[in-house]
Amino acid sequence: MRVVFAALCLTVMLNAEGGNSPVADAAQAGDKAGVRALLKQAADVNAAQGDGMTALHWAAMKNDADLAQTLLYASANVKATTRIGGYTPLILAAQQGCAEVMEPLIKAGADVNAKTANGTTPLMFAAASGNTNAVEVLLDHGADINAQESTRGLNAAMFAAASDRAAVMDLLVTRGADLTTTTKIVELHSLDRNSFGGILFGNPQAGPPLPVPGQAQGQGNQGGGRFGRGAAPQANVPPGQAGQAPQNQNPQEGRNVPGGRGQGKAGIDRQYQLNELVYAQGGLAPLHLAARQGYMDTVQAVIKAGVDVNQLTAGDKSTPLLIATINGHFDVAKYLLDRGADPNLASENGATPLYGALNVEWAPKSLYPQPRAHLNQKTTYLDLVTALLDKGANPNARLRKKVWYSGYSFDLSGVDEIGATPFWRAAYASDVAAMRLLVARGADPNIPTMKGAGRPRVADIDRDVQDVSTKPPVPIGGPGVPPIVAAAGSGYGEGFAANSHRFAPAGMLAAVKFLVEELGTDVNASDHEGNTALHNAAARGDVEMIQYLVSKGANVKAVNREGKTTADMANGPVQRIQPWPDALALLEKLGAKNNHKCVSC
Repeated sequence: MRVVFAALCLTVMLNAEGGNSPVADAAQAGDKAGVRALLKQAADVNAAQGDGMTALHWAAMKNDADLAQTLLYASANVKATTRIGGYTPLILAAQQGCAEVMEPLIKAGADVNAKTANGTTPLMFAAASGNTNAVEVLLDHGADINAQESTRGLNAAMFAAASDRAAVMDLLVTRGADLTTTTKIVELHSLDRNSFGGILFGNPQAGPPLPVPGQAQGQGNQGGGRFGRGAAPQANVPPGQAGQAPQNQNPQEGRNVPGGRGQGKAGIDRQYQLNELVYAQGGLAPLHLAARQGYMDTVQAVIKAGVDVNQLTAGDKSTPLLIATINGHFDVAKYLLDRGADPNLASENGATPLYGALNVEWAPKSLYPQPRAHLNQKTTYLDLVTALLDKGANPNARLRKKVWYSGYSFDLSGVDEIGATPFWRAAYASDVAAMRLLVARGADPNIPTMKGAGRPRVADIDRDVQDVSTKPPVPIGGPGVPPIVAAAGSGYGEGFAANSHRFAPAGMLAAVKFLVEELGTDVNASDHEGNTALHNAAARGDVEMIQYLVSKGANVKAVNREGKTTADMANGPVQRIQPWPDALALLEKLGAKNNHKCVSC
């Protein structure tokens, strides 16, 4: 009996709930006759559904001017808002690009500058819809063409750019839109870990900036996980020659971060945290947004409007050319280059389009699906590299710090590329074609990376290394990893590099042979931790490369600063790397000492 009573009560509740907004329900169903019949029965024209949608909202969304007129005649509230977001009927009409229904709404008193909860206006939505008629209606009735929403600071031109609405962009330009305004800037480098986490997970206004050095309390930024605890080590050192700070460096004071692992100056006393590597978010103008998405028509519309082709983002100082390149939009990059873009303007981290083109082509394998726009371009990466060099790109420009977007999610490379040149990046990818091209255009094949503060973190693993050698220590900013050591497989002896590193189909040996036989590179060159090309070949179990290097004079008895021999590198030097029996046997036969310190056995 109780069950029957409860069921009856539930039925009554549902019926009551369903009957609260009959006019809106009929409008949603497109039942005009039903709407008129209900209005004749004096049904409430403004009764809203559970989410705040009224009949007028539905008429606006369906671009039904006739139904809207009927509802307005019955005193529909033109300023009614939804419960989530605060959308008026006019805003929904603009969102759908419904130009016909806008006129009666505006004549009835709809505010053309009404804002949603986050400050988005009808004009912004109309611009994104691509309907130029809708945009014209709003502008003709006084819509603020340069208004910016409150979350990111986007305006109508930015909505058009980000949605590839070239015709709308042309219209906005003729009506006086400002194409130099930029989105809000979030100075990520000044945020603590919790605040950065808020940004990372979708709240652009999360958290306060870090306290001023000396005022820090508690544990603060100890890092951890994807927030950058393991961001690769970096260096800030005076300008110098090969192996020292790049000449295009813009020195900054190291940043003190409160608490624990984050104490000290970034790049000098400690690693950069991820938010410090990214540096800043935002500061994008319409041209940057269109270039980022690879929208050629919209990019052309903005350039035609007279915008500076070298306009820098207000955040990390990236050019449209660099943005297009690092996102794999090589066709747009080539267009910008042909329109006068400067190939030598580097972003805050020192990345240039030349480095970016190679970095995209040989981006690491990812744990999650990632965009691969460069595979859909008419312009190949080598076409773009050639074009950049033709326009005077510096083949020896060096990174100022690790490029945070080199990998996806967790960095598995075990490599800190600070100080890397385009040639170094090509060598790391075993890209002989690019290496040969760069050398022909003046690239120095002997410039290594630089030693950073600390060691790269591999995924979630920190591995401290004790220098047991008697060699003088390499200072921070000193020579890091030379191209031949990178080409032989830098990072493979650290744990996960084999899971992500991508290189040319011809293989690593082809690149090593090119360096040795055509460029005369020293086969015994070592990195800042004492690893030679032979160490890296051993860590990969590459018998063919081991034999080749030894035939060219490689020292099979070389010992790195950690005390590991070439045989030790073939014998499970870290967890998750199993021994390579064939390589180990060969190295022992050639005279390498096996210390029998297999970690993964």
